[in-house]
Amino acid sequence: MTYLGVSGMQYSGEQFPEARIIVAEDSNVFTSMIRQRLKEIFGIEAEICRTYEDLMMANELSEEPVTLAISNINLPGAENGEALEYLLDLNIPTVVFTGTFQEQTREKLLAKDIVDYILKDNVFAVEMLVESVCRFLTNHRHHVLIVDDSPTARALLSTRLKRYNFRVSVAESGAKAIELLKKNADIGLVVTDYNMPDIDGFELTRRIRSVRGSHELRVIGVSSSTDRLLSARFLKAGGNDFMLRPFIDEEFYCRVNQNLDTLVQIKSMQASQERRPAGKAAVPA
Repeated sequence: MTYLGVSGMQYSGEQFPEARIIVAEDSNVFTSMIRQRLKEIFGIEAEICRTYEDLMMANELSEEPVTLAISNINLPGAENGEALEYLLDLNIPTVVFTGTFQEQTREKLLAKDIVDYILKDNVFAVEMLVESVCRFLTNHRHHVLIVDDSPTARALLSTRLKRYNFRVSVAESGAKAIELLKKNADIGLVVTDYNMPDIDGFELTRRIRSVRGSHELRVIGVSSSTDRLLSARFLKAGGNDFMLRPFIDEEFYCRVNQNLDTLVQIKSMQASQERRPAGKAAVPA
């Protein structure tokens, strides 16, 4: 298993030659770099669309669905964001690759339910973009359970995670969460509210830890409480992370990724140890 990108995520090197990725970008430098990296890492032949007309033709002249689009906000022929609107109106998952970033721009992008946005403001921009593509292509392998007695909160978190291509289950109570965990051994992450009527987040975490350790399942606690000691209590109960509501979308996704990356790394180490011949110790780094 090899490292990819700048966040330390691990990637197995699996190829995705059948994935159809459209890159709507008019910069020759960026299109060349993006196309090269997608080919090198995933075996994907990206389709380059330099104008709004190119983008529409690429979509309309092919019956093959688009797996993911990478789009600048503004393209020749679509200087007011029409290209992005076009992609989202067609429900095509889209990562925005932009050099424009203001608070107002960010809020508009996130309101459109994009997959992610990457800024062209540093030398790692293309690597960060490739990492975002990798996560989208592989996130379906992760099963996440959301536990919250609020229908609104469950819907909000579920929508956020499905946008990133995770498999998501929801539970309205601690008891239901335990039931789902028993039926779904592949759940690798639980995001649980603290304040619930039957079993609170602390007790749920304790019960989870009695049967599944952090090397098998990660737990993130969330709460709207102003009690700053909740985080310490939650971690002492066996949680791996804690966030106070309202939280920022980017921070939430980063915490989710970090916990799942840790789980992948642990499982990779375990698999490596199992493959090592009996009695042969690992060579110190």
